[in-house]
Amino acid sequence: MTRKQGVTLRDVSAEKFVAEYAAHLKKSGKVHLPAFHVYAKTGKFKDLAPTNPDWYFIRAASLARKVYLRQNTGVGAFRQVYGGSERRGVKPNRFCLASGGIIRHCLQDLERIGIVAKGTKGRVITKEGQRILDSIACGIVNSKK
Repeated sequence: MTRKQGVTLRDVSAEKFVAEYAAHLKKSGKVHLPAFHVYAKTGKFKDLAPTNPDWYFIRAASLARKVYLRQNTGVGAFRQVYGGSERRGVKPNRFCLASGGIIRHCLQDLERIGIVAKGTKGRVITKEGQRILDSIACGIVNSKK
């Protein structure tokens, strides 16, 4: 089997990449869980906090992927991406934004480890961050049998 080179994040599925990068973030120990991670909901439209104990790493990995794919994206745009339908009892459902504090905290953690940086209108991926994310994507493609 030949090993592929020149693989980017765009060449792998989002689900596989996010799972692999979340495991990488957890194993590296560079991203620390905030004190409120046990109690926090990801949006006011959610009834319960996330049940997966690694939800914070998964959200950070997903944010890193989204910044890679679309540069200069800010917290407000990410609140819309991760938002959902708010149930209001007998009244019709309506769209509700996701929690901005969690998104901001994840982006600040990714900034601290050098994956993203502040751009003109939002966050942009750094050269080092692009290299790391592409190497993880390359590892996913080359691990297929």
